[in-house]
Amino acid sequence: MAVLTAKPPVRRSPHPGAAHHPGAARRAVGRNLTAYGFLCGALICFAFFSWYPMIREIVLSFQENNFVDAPRWVGLDNFRTVVEDPAFRSAWLNTAAFTGLALVVGYAVPFVLAVVLNELRHAKAYLRFVVYLPVMLPPAVAVLLFKWFYDPGAGLFNQVLDGVGLPPLSWLDSTSTALISLVIVSTWMNLGTGTLIYLAALQSIPGDLYESAELDGAGLFRRLWHVTIPQTKLILLVMLLLQVVATMQVFIEPYLLTGGGPENATVTVAYLMYQYAFNFGDFGGGGALGLMLMIVLLVFSAFYLRVSREETR
Repeated sequence: MAVLTAKPPVRRSPHPGAAHHPGAARRAVGRNLTAYGFLCGALICFAFFSWYPMIREIVLSFQENNFVDAPRWVGLDNFRTVVEDPAFRSAWLNTAAFTGLALVVGYAVPFVLAVVLNELRHAKAYLRFVVYLPVMLPPAVAVLLFKWFYDPGAGLFNQVLDGVGLPPLSWLDSTSTALISLVIVSTWMNLGTGTLIYLAALQSIPGDLYESAELDGAGLFRRLWHVTIPQTKLILLVMLLLQVVATMQVFIEPYLLTGGGPENATVTVAYLMYQYAFNFGDFGGGGALGLMLMIVLLVFSAFYLRVSREETR
């Protein structure tokens, strides 16, 4: 009678071909080292240009420091100083108003423009270039260009108003129009980036959804409401967060156009922080304002991300 004997199990290498290719392990290690090298480079850049300045600002906000004499710890004195400043309340109100107006104008306009560009059949590349052109201009150049547009005498905007029989406006010299004038500049400067991001999101929507909506008799606005917006909901939420964070830190527009005037109508938190640090020589006060702004943005971002995460589930 034949006796059956069990064969011992064959042990296989967890990485097939490793035994036949001794250099595979070295290549894998080399690839990992390259990846970690790039990662370390990014971490070093973040550490020097993002994390260190934030930590330095936190430390500075509790010091009396003019970078000439030895720093002195003063506790919460810097915060009391900036809170008691009459411009403090105006700066926060103006920043909130600027952010709200920028959301109404600067958040909606790029999306609408992207929808229009997505519906076009001709000259798409040319129109994308035209829309993105303001982004390629240095911010200072774009702002100074609008300073000429807003000129009360020979400015382009007042010439247009005069051409249609309307009285000229004191765009930057009136408390009623100065802030919205800054919003227009900011919207024009950043229009191209938002439009192209929205356009990329729109072009990723499957065409079958639009075809099905058209077969059901949906018009342009119904397709926009029931197809376009739901399919781009995630990117809309992300852009909303980025818009709020960016506009809350507005600085270059009031700095170059109005200098915070008229009557503190365009003083923002970032501009007041600059004044404390570089005009008053109070770097501790500027650091205190910066820390306040950072905390507000962190709290808003955490709350917004939590709410948006629940809505997108």
